Amino acid sequence: MQLRLKIVLLTILPLLLAMSALGTLVVHRADRLAEQQAVLIEDSLYRAKQAELQHYVQLALTAIDPLYRSGRSDAATQEQAKRILSGISYGDDGYFFAYDLAGKNLVHPRKPELVGRNLWDLTDPHGRHVIRSLLNKARHGGGFQRYEWEKPTTRKMSEKLGYVVLLERWGWMIGTGVYLDDVERAIRASRDKARANVHATLWDIAAVALGAVLLVFAGGLALNVSEQRVADKKLKVLAQRLVNSQEQERARVSRELHDGISQLLVSTKFQFELVQHKLESGGLDVQEALNKGLAGLTEALGEVRRVSHDLRPSALDMLGLSAALGQLASEFEQRTGTRVVVGNRLGDLVLPDLEAVALFRIAQEAFTNIERHAGAKSVALELGCVDRTIRLAITDDGCGFDVEDVSRSTTGGIGLHNIRERVEHLGGTLVLTSTSAGTLLEVTLPLRSEEAHHAS
Repeated sequence: MQLRLKIVLLTILPLLLAMSALGTLVVHRADRLAEQQAVLIEDSLYRAKQAELQHYVQLALTAIDPLYRSGRSDAATQEQAKRILSGISYGDDGYFFAYDLAGKNLVHPRKPELVGRNLWDLTDPHGRHVIRSLLNKARHGGGFQRYEWEKPTTRKMSEKLGYVVLLERWGWMIGTGVYLDDVERAIRASRDKARANVHATLWDIAAVALGAVLLVFAGGLALNVSEQRVADKKLKVLAQRLVNSQEQERARVSRELHDGISQLLVSTKFQFELVQHKLESGGLDVQEALNKGLAGLTEALGEVRRVSHDLRPSALDMLGLSAALGQLASEFEQRTGTRVVVGNRLGDLVLPDLEAVALFRIAQEAFTNIERHAGAKSVALELGCVDRTIRLAITDDGCGFDVEDVSRSTTGGIGLHNIRERVEHLGGTLVLTSTSAGTLLEVTLPLRSEEAHHAS
């Protein structure tokens, strides 16, 4: 082969391979970021729906509170309460329902034919016992339940999130629900937009690749000694352009992830403010509850921004695992006021990056769960190395939870599932015990001695 052709081929082939690899990497990273974005959107919308339902049920309880607090339980009083609940609605599909503890419907303004019927054995298209599950939530202090129910405006079955509470003296379960069509649409739109961005990026990469190939080919046709030097210089420029293109694409995807979620949450905040305005116009004293909801939403916005910039724990790279965990505990103590005792017996041992990141993420998840759910007054964190095994133990004196129930749940316990997957991936063991006196999370990982070393 002529030298000219050899140089052209040696230039074009690596360029095409690099572009192909770059395109594959962009697709893979974009798909993963799109899925993470969808999960975050679903979680934020789901939490917003839960807060919305709690406010609505509180509104209904406020409406019948004078009757319930009167101490009367006669039929006339209860009939008056039923009329009040039947007359309250919100939006196009929002209404309140009531059942007795045997499953008999007492109030249903959108389907009056159900009033008086016992729906204990009613199931949705997925086989879920709707009324039975709602009553179980109410008996345990109230809670949320997902099921399918006919949507009044469309007359079609649709996924719904219900929230119920128990009026113990009357033996009533009162609740309401919101349909989740908008959540599904938002997630679907997010995925569609991510796919469109990936396609546009691939076309851009293809255009850059085509232009680069044509440029190299044209230079090869007029090759001489001086042109060879110019070609070498151009190849270096192209290589740098590839690196810059890759970094710019990563920055763009990260920026869109951050701005998109933030704008979505801001939009949701405006909706709450609109609800606040409507309720204020009605003269109902729900100002304090709405203000708390808005404050929580504002805090969620700050959390999303923090997570978007926390793709890699910089403290771990700069300070090492022991110092990073100490900083994490200190920030948690300052933020929540909960006392944290750190016991570090790892010394100056530097762990492999994979194990260090995994333990740091596990500790982050544990502190997040304690802050959100435990109501603990003190937390203890212990880190040490025993018999070529790294041990991390986090103990709190909070209210505890049912470990088996959370492990079996399909809608909760995501953080616990993530911890289990991290530990199993590294060949370690996880021990989680919880009682009303507190919770213990203990993780042990085998130490890869060939990668671990002592700090100099």
